[in-house]
Amino acid sequence: MMRRLFFAAAILAWSLVACAPSSTSNTTPGTSAAQGAPAQTSTTSGPKTLKILVGLEPRSLAYKPLGQAGVTVASTRRIFNATLAMIDNTGVARPYLAEVLPQLNSDTWRVSPDGRMETTYTLRTNASWHDGQPLTADDFVFSWQVYSTTELGLSTSPPFNLIEEVAAPDARTLVIRWRRSFPLAGTLTDQLPPLPRHVLGSGLTDVKSGAVGVDTFINNAYWTREYVGLGPYRLDRWDPAILIEGVAFDGHVLGRPKIDRVSVSFSPDQNTALARLLAGDTDYAADSAIGNQQSFILNHEWAANNGGGTLVKPDFFRGSFFQFRPELTTPRAILDLRVRQALAYAVDRDAINAGIFEGTGTMADSPLIPPTAPYYAALDRALAKYPFDVRRTDQLMRDAGFAKGADGYYESPTDGALRWEVKTNSTVENEKETSILGAGWRQVGFNFSQEILPASQAQDGQARATFPSVFDFGTPVGEVGLAGWNIVGIPTPENRWVGSNRGGWVNADFDRLADTLSSTLDPAERGRITTQMTTIYSQAVPAIPLYFYGLPVAHTAALRGIGPVVQEAAFEWNIQDWEVR
Repeated sequence: MMRRLFFAAAILAWSLVACAPSSTSNTTPGTSAAQGAPAQTSTTSGPKTLKILVGLEPRSLAYKPLGQAGVTVASTRRIFNATLAMIDNTGVARPYLAEVLPQLNSDTWRVSPDGRMETTYTLRTNASWHDGQPLTADDFVFSWQVYSTTELGLSTSPPFNLIEEVAAPDARTLVIRWRRSFPLAGTLTDQLPPLPRHVLGSGLTDVKSGAVGVDTFINNAYWTREYVGLGPYRLDRWDPAILIEGVAFDGHVLGRPKIDRVSVSFSPDQNTALARLLAGDTDYAADSAIGNQQSFILNHEWAANNGGGTLVKPDFFRGSFFQFRPELTTPRAILDLRVRQALAYAVDRDAINAGIFEGTGTMADSPLIPPTAPYYAALDRALAKYPFDVRRTDQLMRDAGFAKGADGYYESPTDGALRWEVKTNSTVENEKETSILGAGWRQVGFNFSQEILPASQAQDGQARATFPSVFDFGTPVGEVGLAGWNIVGIPTPENRWVGSNRGGWVNADFDRLADTLSSTLDPAERGRITTQMTTIYSQAVPAIPLYFYGLPVAHTAALRGIGPVVQEAAFEWNIQDWEVR
């Protein structure tokens, strides 16, 4: 019954959108999603358009945008970009812009006794930018020069802080000299994306000389409406807040895409996205366009008529992250470990599982490292865990000197009533989650209010890092994601608010291990170090683990070529081979 009501509400939401007047004209045939009117996928033999719906309009199409917070806009980046390597659906690294990938302990990947390294990539002969200019090794040299520029905010992040020099002995040979070991040095995907010197070179020169400020470079039209990439599709049109369109790039190194055009529109309302999929207005929905509830409904409705399917992979960890910057923290009680532990014991994961995943979710005891990790059994034994136990919550709060007042909420003998805030990004699912959390915390004595960060600020690093109490968000799983919670990962004005450690947590032992992990090549040793880091993290409680999850993607039956992938791969890894009927 609830599903029927939810579905009816979604259809009503779509009908209101469909009846609204179009906000644009001169649309390309096959892109009626931008006009707000349902359209069935064409079955003619003429040019085909892949209609994509994403949850948020990107601020840039670049793989490493400058000054943008970490929200998921992966599909739009994949459409317009290519990298040295790509990860296929099985998790194997394949050459992309590179002809072959470096092999460890060979002439293409040398490791010195002191840990310094040198990797050599040879580029394909047929690689060219969307404007027809050939890709050269110097474009990677230029990329390193851009991203290692201190004022632009990424110079202290891997791999730029590990690179000593990037050189181009000739147009097709790229040599990277590393200050120390880096496990991903031979399979660089989006870690060192190329940038076109012929487009941006003069802009960087002006920044270096002081002729212009860094904001001028960051706001260059290249990053948005004049983007020039190397991917399967070339940017053809960008109407802000409406759509992005691309045309198949004949010069794509893996061959011209089979679908002639892509049209990307945006919908922060997941119920509207659901209705558009069911109406046949969209071929593919990704990047938070739908949530788990919408995927359940889609599978149910499509099962009867083979209308399409959904895919998901557990590539994100979601937690409740605390604020540690004293100048921002409200209430300051959060800085007391016993209080954070008390809040952790008051989280009912079963309620979250039922409310978000209908009881099918993968709930988390560990931060960032999923149960699929080969060393997880040892890690699990070492963790500090916080099962739902409200009696333990009350004891910890009493130990910390807090008692419940007449209103039933904890208060401080010095600061009086404690008022807390749990914040999240604006989606139906996120808001439901924080509602469950807030209600549970209020029930045991924490006076929590629920706050929503608007979609318009979701890519604003400063807005995401300056919360007062608790911020619920997701972050990529794995060792690299865990290491990002070191001191270097703290967003600040100096690094233009870039970094995943948004609460500003600092732990010297964790930082030392994260530094070691980044230069350790042996998998077994990496597992041991990761276990130590995770143990420290769980004991210090910079975040309360909630669950591991994936962002569901949905595709109609008309779309062919998409399929399941492992956690390390993108669903769009082979988008150039997709077909639409």
